[in-house]
Amino acid sequence: MKSFNLKIFISVFALVLTTLACATPDITSLLNPLPNDDFSSDSSGWGTGTDSYSSVEYLNDGLTFLVFEPFYVTWSTPNPTVYENTHLEVSISNQSSDPEAMYGFVCNEQGTTNAFYYVGVASDGYYAFIKSAVALKDVYLKEGNSEIIANSTDPLRLGLDCSNGSMTLYANGQMIDSISDSTYTSGSVGLFAASDDQNTGTIVIFDDFVMTKLGE
Repeated sequence: MKSFNLKIFISVFALVLTTLACATPDITSLLNPLPNDDFSSDSSGWGTGTDSYSSVEYLNDGLTFLVFEPFYVTWSTPNPTVYENTHLEVSISNQSSDPEAMYGFVCNEQGTTNAFYYVGVASDGYYAFIKSAVALKDVYLKEGNSEIIANSTDPLRLGLDCSNGSMTLYANGQMIDSISDSTYTSGSVGLFAASDDQNTGTIVIFDDFVMTKLGE
């Protein structure tokens, strides 16, 4: 298990923030109920913002996450819509100096700041399925190490089945692991990055986000 507690600090840049309320979605977002994004437009709806702890901005031809504080997690969502039984994919360019920086998906967020699953990987091959709950410590549902992740070239194509009662993690199209848990069966989705013990050691660029219904 990683030594850090990702709930020590949490910063959420969500679409519902007042500063983002006036952002106008593009026509593709209006026509497609499932978010798919190459992050070429800064009006596509993802929550953004920068403070002294972290930053999420449309930069470097993607959605760029920087974490300035040790043991800190920050995430962004494309919208507050509740989804169920979805498959998520994203390309990740990890430019972190911290080898234990984690990055990946938020699954079935419950509309609060800390009730959701987050599933992520690190460049050393570590991966974890983690459950966050209100006023409780994070629960590591499953963790391990994967040579597929460790040996992956940049960018890594990460995937997750975020379904009702289970989650399955993929890297470059290959299944890494899966777990069963029915605490959260639907919710919003997002992307996250988390630091270990280094200041300004986490820099992660997400690109080509795709979301589909499972079975399609």
